[in-house]
Amino acid sequence: MEYGNIANVDKPVSRLVQGTIMLSPAEEEYSFDLLDKVYDAGINTFDSAHLYGGGECERMLGRWIEDRGLRNEVVILTKCCHMNADRARVTPYDISSDLHDSLARLKTNYVDLYLLHRDDVRVPVAPIIDRLNQYISAGNLGVIGGSNWTHDRIERANLYAATSGQQPFTVSSPNFSLAEQAEPPWRGCISISGKDGADARSWYQENQMPLFTWSSIASGFFSGRVNRDNYETLAEQGLFDESSVRAYCTDDNFDRLDRVEELASEKGLSIPQVALAYVLSQSLNIYALVGARNGDEIRANLQALQTKLTAEEMAWLNLERAARS
Repeated sequence: MEYGNIANVDKPVSRLVQGTIMLSPAEEEYSFDLLDKVYDAGINTFDSAHLYGGGECERMLGRWIEDRGLRNEVVILTKCCHMNADRARVTPYDISSDLHDSLARLKTNYVDLYLLHRDDVRVPVAPIIDRLNQYISAGNLGVIGGSNWTHDRIERANLYAATSGQQPFTVSSPNFSLAEQAEPPWRGCISISGKDGADARSWYQENQMPLFTWSSIASGFFSGRVNRDNYETLAEQGLFDESSVRAYCTDDNFDRLDRVEELASEKGLSIPQVALAYVLSQSLNIYALVGARNGDEIRANLQALQTKLTAEEMAWLNLERAARS
């Protein structure tokens, strides 16, 4: 396992971050066994959210951490303020409400990494920073940041934090993958992939802000199951989301997929492994969110982490050059 260090987090942070969306009280034995395997593989950082599973994902993670006595060893990343059917919910009130729920579910009095799950540009950044810093001062939060926040909004928030003498956003969690989105797969999604993400990537490169990037396999586009001939059938069968069809099923992305498959065959890897290796081989300060569901997938993700693609290979995969050499 590879680890990084993040200011105000007193533990190393694994470069692979295990998601928790698959955890369920209906499958407690499976959930605990999976988390044991993940931790034994050296992954000490876990991604969750107030929204996931109606709270059950945080509850299961918290029960496992308490049962194994690992709170001082693991890094918890969780998120607040996702919109619902009624409200945008990016408010100081919702930060407080969601945080208190999450602390109770996770059976802890602090969260290492706390991110706003979505943004609402109608809301000024000042009250958001003020409320988050209230909980930093109380010892309930370590590091704060935004998931699906633009780098411009993060910069604005951090300018206010600097002028008011408070802790800024120091981490971000956008989408990033080899695939370029033709349109966002869902409302409020912020991606730094493709041509449209170039300015954001430059900003993150310059600042070396830790990035907790999600959906390396582009919502299943790089799962190894999808190709030019079957994606419509898979969508009709409910095996590939219509939102992913609209976002990712373009000629350029299928050309990228062809190249991923070719390189995977040469290296003895799978398509998802090459897609993940592409993300992890960037010069950005990346921690990749992954969703392994069994030991085989954990081992596959570790192999992808250990696979370092060259700049020439990455440019070729991204259609920036006709040949790798």
